[in-house]
Amino acid sequence: MDEKSNIAILVLAAGESSRMGEKVKQILPWKDTTLLGNALEQAKTSMVDAIFVVLGAYEEKIMAEVQLESIAIIKNHNWKDGLGSSIAAGIEHFSSKALSFDALLIMLADQPLIDSNYLNKMMGNWRGNPSKIITTQYESRMGVPAIFGKEYFTELQKLNKDFGAKDIIASHKDAILALNPEGKEIDIDSWETYQEILNKKAK
Repeated sequence: MDEKSNIAILVLAAGESSRMGEKVKQILPWKDTTLLGNALEQAKTSMVDAIFVVLGAYEEKIMAEVQLESIAIIKNHNWKDGLGSSIAAGIEHFSSKALSFDALLIMLADQPLIDSNYLNKMMGNWRGNPSKIITTQYESRMGVPAIFGKEYFTELQKLNKDFGAKDIIASHKDAILALNPEGKEIDIDSWETYQEILNKKAK
């Protein structure tokens, strides 16, 4: 890996997924693995330097179901505070372990259509535009997966609410480079959505 493009991936998987009822979203079956397992496989097959996963709710169940031997685990004890707290926990971990990265790619455990090709496309765009925040374009907003250069790490470390990084993205509009995910951005936020995606995939 080129030393100039030292990028880490942070997979957010600490949430309670309350809209799933008693089901643990991170370990729902997907292909021959789980939703989180799939996200980690896509990260592993991308051109990234290091992979971290943030766990919180259902930590023990997830660790029993998902192969995490080669993944650095970050525990977010404040997971109830939402996505922002998991991002902050990631940055705090880097600082406490004296880990240095030029950029951080933030992705979710519940976007199963996000693949290594898209992650590589994002990283390629950041390498060509290292002053930019590379985001994913949604219908009416921009969001994750997203890449932030190290100059944004201090802001990311201050996040503590469920809106994640969207306020940082909104406050740096001039620095945004948004990519079209071509339908891969869909996230599983309910049992119904999960069933719909499974049905489409089976056709």
